[in-house]
Amino acid sequence: MSENVASATPSPSQEGKTPIFYGWYIVVGALVVMTVSAGFGFYNLSVYLAAFVNERGFSVGYTSAATAVFFVSSGISGMAVGWLIEKFDPRWTIAAGALIAGLVLSTAGWVTELWQLYCFYALFGMAYSACALLPCTTLVARWFERRRSVALSVASTGLSLGGILLTPLSAQLIEGLGLGGAAPWLGAGLFLGIVPVALLLFRPSPASMGLAPDGDPPHDASLGTPPPVKGVPYQVAIKSRFFVFSTMAFMASMMAQVGSIAHQFSLVVGRSGDRETAALAVSIMAGASIAGRLLGGWALPHISSRIFMATLLVGQALTLALYAYAVTPTTMLMVAAMFGLTVGNLLMMQPLLMAEAFGTRAYGRIFSTSQLFTTMGVASGPAVYGLVYEAAGGYEASFLYGAAASLLGLVALFFAGPVDAPEKQQDKMDV
Repeated sequence: MSENVASATPSPSQEGKTPIFYGWYIVVGALVVMTVSAGFGFYNLSVYLAAFVNERGFSVGYTSAATAVFFVSSGISGMAVGWLIEKFDPRWTIAAGALIAGLVLSTAGWVTELWQLYCFYALFGMAYSACALLPCTTLVARWFERRRSVALSVASTGLSLGGILLTPLSAQLIEGLGLGGAAPWLGAGLFLGIVPVALLLFRPSPASMGLAPDGDPPHDASLGTPPPVKGVPYQVAIKSRFFVFSTMAFMASMMAQVGSIAHQFSLVVGRSGDRETAALAVSIMAGASIAGRLLGGWALPHISSRIFMATLLVGQALTLALYAYAVTPTTMLMVAAMFGLTVGNLLMMQPLLMAEAFGTRAYGRIFSTSQLFTTMGVASGPAVYGLVYEAAGGYEASFLYGAAASLLGLVALFFAGPVDAPEKQQDKMDV
């Protein structure tokens, strides 16, 4: 697909100043899309859970298991999404995913049987994978190399903004109209918040507009060769030591993170006896995650991404250990802020490390495969925390378990070895 570069990025003579690199429009679009998808999808799962339990009479256990189906189906379907966005313009995959997700979400009020509940979450998870983290981070990774960490940090801020801005509105809408009355509005909001942005702003790659990553001088077409695409083949990447052990690190760390997020509200309510304090703890965590992610994006160009990741894992382990023993409201709010700093950055690090290690040649499929296994950890986190809570009779053991899982992720990251440049990975393949 070809675009008129001059129309998208006016020349200095036209504007009297250096034009904005179009990659930053991609970042803005990704931020908006991830805000909407996370707000109506990931962060709204607890809202839908409460509505299905209260209005439809489903048990908490069955509804929690259906939520796990959402994560599993999104992880599995992500493999197909990775292939689609590698072969075709990602705009159409994102738009189709948002259309299907919006339609499925609008039918939530029709769910009355248990099998319908599981079908709802399975279909919603499949469509969600096509219009959320995977395609957005793939696009940002294609458009940036040197400033990739900054671009990803800004774009992925949408994940937290969705929870802060849209999830409370969804909860109020469901409370006022009921699930059946609110569902069509939620589905329409998801569709309208994603599709126009994706179609108007997204472009598949810098080369499709005659540009180069980071706004560097474009490839000289007179050479008669296409611009080089850095990276290694999919089959080589997934067999590498770095892929295997770094994926294990993210499985363990995200299990601990999502399990902690899911049970944080209950922990604070149980120890403080105050729902407002618990709500404040969640808000502080979300706000700190945004600040932490932006600070991380600024710092990463100056330090090793692997060392930064290791620091995050140590910080998360320490924070969860503190959560296990924190009892006063002040202490718990302080720990919530510390936890938020790691939450904001860990999710950003997986696409960044995969892009650094393997380039963009087969990034969509490589990242989707890693994310499939990571999603298994995400899906199991809340359930494992609950089981440990029941067995031990309190949250102390649950959060210590999360701290131990974070340290296990640190060990896996150590065995992964250095983040080799794509060219070095290619050299290994050629030997």
